[in-house]
Amino acid sequence: MDPAGRFAPSPSGDLHLGNLRTALLAYLFARSTGRRFVLRIDDLDRVRPGAAERQLADLLALGLEWDGDVVRQSERQEAYTDAVGRLAGAGLLYECYCTRREIQQAPAAPHAPQGAYPGTCRNLTEAERAAKLADGRPPALRLRSNVTHFTIADVLHGSYTGIVDDLVLRRNDGTPAYNLTVVVDDYDQGVDQVVRGDDLLSSTPRQAYLAHLLGYAAPTYAHVALALNGDGKRLAKRDGAVTLADQRVLGRSAAAVLRMLVSSLGLEPAPLADLAATFDPLRLPREPWVLVDGAVPDQERHD
Repeated sequence: MDPAGRFAPSPSGDLHLGNLRTALLAYLFARSTGRRFVLRIDDLDRVRPGAAERQLADLLALGLEWDGDVVRQSERQEAYTDAVGRLAGAGLLYECYCTRREIQQAPAAPHAPQGAYPGTCRNLTEAERAAKLADGRPPALRLRSNVTHFTIADVLHGSYTGIVDDLVLRRNDGTPAYNLTVVVDDYDQGVDQVVRGDDLLSSTPRQAYLAHLLGYAAPTYAHVALALNGDGKRLAKRDGAVTLADQRVLGRSAAAVLRMLVSSLGLEPAPLADLAATFDPLRLPREPWVLVDGAVPDQERHD
């Protein structure tokens, strides 16, 4: 399978301008390095009817065409079960009965990194596990990590070392957790280049370590600057006219929105093929793109 970059939205609603900007970056990273560009719908959690179809339509409206079929996580349960089985067979999983509140209130384990799971259920006896099951509390499955930190290489951030703890791989309702699914999916789709928002940088060492345990080579990572609202928070749909449909109501075509997104990256508007041919990630802005009250720079409203 030829190497690939990817974009993997969650179908919880329409994509906003920040999502579309990250999709554009993932596309340019992939195309400029001769990779395939693949799409995946992360639909194991919140799913709003029709959202995935609108998301795909918006990407196509911007000209961000992908290779191959769209992969949906809801159709890949067997792959996640297989990965969990491999880790369990290697003695790398254990049952965890903790609630979020109990984790928040638990004292940190000695020498554990701040924010790490304290290991409350790591060494439960059979009798203790049986007692918790008798209370009717179904367990999640956690990774029995052998490290506390892991280092990755990022195209934009350089060497980055982050916390690795006993992360949840399967929730107590049986749903595979994101940190597991993203690793398995990327491997199975041939994704060796991951481009996403820099708010996810801190979680990436966990995923790279899990990939290592599963025998996968870690992808090349690039965590890009986000789009923020006027309060300096991550852009959300509540921040005004921030979806492609909203922009059309304001009189901006998809082509005009694409030019706006390209300009926000410090690039001169041009056909996507030309942008990919000259794309240099090291020249990208390192500061967030700020949209005040959902407003965007005054661009051409019609083509």
